[in-house]
Amino acid sequence: MAFAVLMAFGTAPTPLWPLYEARDHFGATTVTVAYASMVVGAAAAFLGLGHLSDRLGRRRIIVPALAVGIVASVVLIVWRDLPGLIAGRILNGVGLGLMASTATTYLHDLYHEARPERAGSVLPGIVATAANLGGLASGPLVAGAAAEWLPMPLITAQAIFTLAMAVCLTLVLRTPETVDLELPAARPPSRFVLRPGGRRAFGAAGALGAFAFAILGLISSLGASVLHGTLHTDSHLVVGLAAFLMFGSAASAQLVLGRLPLPRLLTVGAVAFPVGLVLCAVALYHPALWLYLVAVSLSGAGSGLLFKGGVERAGSVAEPTSRAGVLAVFFVVAYLGMGLPSVLFSIALRHFAVQTAMIGFAAVLSCGAVVSVAVALRDRAPGPGELPAQSARPS
Repeated sequence: MAFAVLMAFGTAPTPLWPLYEARDHFGATTVTVAYASMVVGAAAAFLGLGHLSDRLGRRRIIVPALAVGIVASVVLIVWRDLPGLIAGRILNGVGLGLMASTATTYLHDLYHEARPERAGSVLPGIVATAANLGGLASGPLVAGAAAEWLPMPLITAQAIFTLAMAVCLTLVLRTPETVDLELPAARPPSRFVLRPGGRRAFGAAGALGAFAFAILGLISSLGASVLHGTLHTDSHLVVGLAAFLMFGSAASAQLVLGRLPLPRLLTVGAVAFPVGLVLCAVALYHPALWLYLVAVSLSGAGSGLLFKGGVERAGSVAEPTSRAGVLAVFFVVAYLGMGLPSVLFSIALRHFAVQTAMIGFAAVLSCGAVVSVAVALRDRAPGPGELPAQSARPS
């Protein structure tokens, strides 16, 4: 629950950006900068703090993650201008990075303690995927409903998540710690060590994560502007629904097709992802809301598969003692892909129509994703190409 709620808090502003624009008098580029500030906070947490749960304990990282999230929501409520928005988003990213780098491992640990006879069960991984992407999907829908039907949506939406995170914090404080700090400290593992010859495969895996997350970041930051300005939809709920369908499709695709062999998984993703992007461009050239919703769902499904394949490929080329550090770097690259392309897209909107910018965006992302898949599948050595079950979780 805590994992899902904090991830939902990260994407909740998706339908609220037009309201922030009107309140603070800024445009699309500033929206993407404010959105990307969360990515900066998350990247810093992944790189600098993501490994600490191995030393300090899982709960001792999850609790501060929720506390930072609560502070971020309070900042967004009381500091009502652009600097406050950016500060709150950075704090939001720090909390999200702490949670995402620890929660999956914590879920595996807790399940192993509760069901030691079921070693190797896929259930914790399924729960982690559902909480991660399901939370990302739910945030815009909750905030969109608040903006559509409740008063003072910028405050009300934050208050909802503040209360939810406070409840989760209380619950997490009652969960057991799974890291025994009284055991003799082992030699700290190396942060980032790849198997010999694994650099190109890791580069391809990182590119898969970045390209997959680029469309998620674009719809999360500028989706409201596209729907309002091009598809003439004023409903905040519809904006939240579009993001919900995109992230929900990513989660569903991983859950339904996640057991496919890596080559087939990436191949399906490499087909669905470009087709969804092309349909996005078509939906903007010939404005059709239904087609746009189908397009973001399809591109989201492809994105989810590409991202999962990237995680597996990155894990397979990591040295066993450095797998957590390698995955942390992979997540940083993926989150940078979520932020930077959106900023570049907003800059392109100053010089091109949104339809033209989307065509260029779709072409670059599609070509990049296909090339990355080809490299990831061609360079199968030295790892087996798939992430072992016990290492499929960053810590």
